[in-house]
Amino acid sequence: MSVAHTVVTLLAAAMAGYSGIVVLTRAQWITKALADYRVPISWWPRLGAAKVAGAVGLLVGLFVPEIGVAAGIGLVLYFAGAVVTVARARWYSHIPFPLVYAAPVVAAMTLGALA
Repeated sequence: MSVAHTVVTLLAAAMAGYSGIVVLTRAQWITKALADYRVPISWWPRLGAAKVAGAVGLLVGLFVPEIGVAAGIGLVLYFAGAVVTVARARWYSHIPFPLVYAAPVVAAMTLGALA
């Protein structure tokens, strides 16, 4: 495991965890966006929990690589789904936001594969 992989994984976990926590705590700026994207309110707790679980999985993956890979795949799929959701809502200017969260996950997985 390289230092770069560890640092990028910590960053990815922090970003995904933060993203999940703001959904779970229903921060006004995220709830407005979710409502604008027409995401049902009943989904919000599961979506937030999925991101927090993915963040924890990335951290565990530093010690159990298979868990990290599964968490990384799950988060990449989650954020790909977020891109689709934003596009379906026709908020094209918001498409980069989920990609910003997905990028460090992809980087962490790439660095992990190279280690």
